[in-house]
Amino acid sequence: MTKKITEFQNDEEMELFVLIKSAEKRVTKAGKDFISMKFQDRSGDIHGNCWDAKEEDFKNFQPGRVVLLRGKRETYKNAPQVKIMAMRLATDEEPNDPTAYTEKGPVSAEKLREEFTQLMFEINNPDWNRVVRYLLKKYDREFFSFPAAKTNHHAFEGGLAFHTLSIVNLAKSVAAQYEQVDQSLLIAGAILHDLGKTIELSGPIATQYTVEGNLLGHIVIVDEEIVEAAKDLKIDPSSESMVVLRHMIVAHHGLKEYGSPVEPHMLEAVILHALDELDAEIQMVSGALKNTQPGAFSERIFGMDGRNFYKPESK
Repeated sequence: MTKKITEFQNDEEMELFVLIKSAEKRVTKAGKDFISMKFQDRSGDIHGNCWDAKEEDFKNFQPGRVVLLRGKRETYKNAPQVKIMAMRLATDEEPNDPTAYTEKGPVSAEKLREEFTQLMFEINNPDWNRVVRYLLKKYDREFFSFPAAKTNHHAFEGGLAFHTLSIVNLAKSVAAQYEQVDQSLLIAGAILHDLGKTIELSGPIATQYTVEGNLLGHIVIVDEEIVEAAKDLKIDPSSESMVVLRHMIVAHHGLKEYGSPVEPHMLEAVILHALDELDAEIQMVSGALKNTQPGAFSERIFGMDGRNFYKPESK
């Protein structure tokens, strides 16, 4: 059985087909061009540098393309990387379908759809219910296939819906504990909070930020989508029910310096922000520990202030 890219040990040579997840042109201190690359298969990804890159290399080795990679697994600054020895594009006769190399979520799209269909019965405010149904139907394909982020948390196919469902399940537990929480609002806000990523991101293969994603961001995007949906459904977007729903979305990053136009000013918005942070951090730490040996520290996690995490011998 062929090893996956994350299964190789230090100093072990590898030769396998992988997907180019990212490829960025860089320049060394000596002024020479190279490509900073990230390779991916179903097990995860690994960084590597293509040194002394030629113009042909920049044209050929683009994100979303499958290559036959030959190299050696190394560690640099406590993070795994591959020393590239040789690399070429996969031919038509070889396994060159990019979708065969994307990391999949733990729950199928069909199962996730069933879960969200059932959740609609738990949103008892008719305005929120209609808007959520409308937008989930409008972005059905993207919502159940896109990642939740380019690199940090839930950066795998189907990660957006999986992350959203995780937050909804956490939200229901919190609402069961605190009777003053409006569960219906919390569920509606949780479902819609990251829906703008269906426009902010390019998709599950070699994920990039779109022009709208870079210039507007998913918070602004989904707020506009909610307003348009309300208008299409003959709901006043400035009514209190719609304004509080929109507040859930625009405040979910918690602080203005983290991208929220406003900070949370409702109990449910405070909870949504906290649960969003919790679920993202659990996934980032779990992902880093997945390929960490017991008794060792993981690689540093950029999205968590560069911290690394210890995996006890008992695990």
